[in-house]
Amino acid sequence: MNDNVKAAYAQKQVVINEIKDKFQKAQSAIVVDYIGITVEQADKMRKNLREADVDYTIYKNTLVKRAIEGTDYEKLEEVLKGPSAFAISYDDVTAPARLINDAIKEFKKMSFKGGIIEGTYYDEEGLKTIAMIPSKEELIAKFMGSIQSPVGKAVRTFAAIAEAKAEGGDDSSETEKKEEKAAQAAEEAKEEVEPVKEEVEPAKEEAEAAKEEV
Repeated sequence: MNDNVKAAYAQKQVVINEIKDKFQKAQSAIVVDYIGITVEQADKMRKNLREADVDYTIYKNTLVKRAIEGTDYEKLEEVLKGPSAFAISYDDVTAPARLINDAIKEFKKMSFKGGIIEGTYYDEEGLKTIAMIPSKEELIAKFMGSIQSPVGKAVRTFAAIAEAKAEGGDDSSETEKKEEKAAQAAEEAKEEVEPVKEEVEPAKEEAEAAKEEV
């Protein structure tokens, strides 16, 4: 083996080790056929992925096959044909599928090949289903938005009563009315907060259903 061959082999091994390290840390990894997008579109997509802490890299299929051999990601070998890009997330498991799907819709190009999310393999249709699940931030924002209004109503009513008592108002009937109003507001807040669970839970159910469908 001459020096040039040794150098090429060593260089390939460096890339293989890099891929291994990424997949070992990954919570989800999506394989994408990126053919057709322009440089400008690719830059825009990379920016969106980077902002979501998603690693997006193009690797040679042969090197990836060697890196994932014997690992939980070995099933991806089935889709490693033709040009392949890899979107990997170490935190938000649905982010790669969701953001790549957004790019596919916007550019009318590219396609999913397959992916592994938390140890489960998904084909193209399965990844499209996963892409519909909101991010953790979206779920939290939805929850907070749902409870903000009823809780705020109750707080304002209690504050009004406290203010009236602090002023030493003599109209006991008026105070009683405000107290009744506060109690009613508190009950309404409770009733409005409870249904929020019904809005958040479907996201979990969609994820489970996606696993069963694939």
